[in-house]
Amino acid sequence: MATAAHPTRDDFAALLNESLGGEDQGFEGRVVKGTVTAIENDHAVIDVGLKSEGRVPLREFAAPGQKAELAVGDTVEVYVDRVENVNGEAMLSRDRARREAAWDTLEAEFTKSSRVEGVIFGRVKGGFTVDLSGAVAFLPGSQVDIRPVRDVTPLMDVPQPFQILKMDRRRGNIVVSRRAVLEEVDRLGRRSARGPGAPPRRPGRGSRCGRCAGRRAPTRGRRRG
Repeated sequence: MATAAHPTRDDFAALLNESLGGEDQGFEGRVVKGTVTAIENDHAVIDVGLKSEGRVPLREFAAPGQKAELAVGDTVEVYVDRVENVNGEAMLSRDRARREAAWDTLEAEFTKSSRVEGVIFGRVKGGFTVDLSGAVAFLPGSQVDIRPVRDVTPLMDVPQPFQILKMDRRRGNIVVSRRAVLEEVDRLGRRSARGPGAPPRRPGRGSRCGRCAGRRAPTRGRRRG
C-alpha cells in the first residue's frame, strides 16, 4: 500500500499530470496527429486522443482555390488550441499546424538565404499577402517586380519563388521579395551571355567612370605670336 513516504509509480504519474494542468492539458499548444472519424457540414471531425473530438473546417485542408481531399480514416496533423470549449469539444486547427511546420522550414531556408515557393493570394495596404505553405508573408508593392506593375492579377494564385528579406517568429512577421529573385536571374543571365571566361565589362571610350565623372579635360591656351 502506498504512503506519503513511499509513493507508487501511479502517484508519480498523477503528480506529473497535475503539474501539467491535467492529463489532457499537456496537449494544448502542440501539434498532434489525429484520425478523421466523420465529415459533417463542411467540417472534419477529428479524434486526437482527448476526452472529446474536435471539428475543423474542410477549407483548412485545401490549397487556395482548390477543394479539400480528405476521407474518413485519414491521419492528419492539427494544432490543439484548447482541450475543451464551451460546447465540450476540442478546439483544433489545421491552419495553425501548417503554420508551425512552415515556420520551422522557413527559418532554415532564411538561414541559408535560399528561395522559397509561395502564392500571392490577397491585397493589403502597401502590398500583398503571400501564402508560404501555411505561413502568411507580406510582399511590399516595391518588391513585386523590377519595373512597376500596373496589374498584378496575372501573378496571383500562381506558385512562384520568393526571397525572404526578414522574419520574426515571435511577432509572426515575414517580409518577402519577388524582385530580388528577378534581379538575380537577370544578373546570372547577363553573366552567362558574356561567357564563363569573359572578363568584367569595362567602360568604353565614350563612357565616363565614376572617378572621372565631373572632371573636365584640361584646355591648352593659344600661343600668341
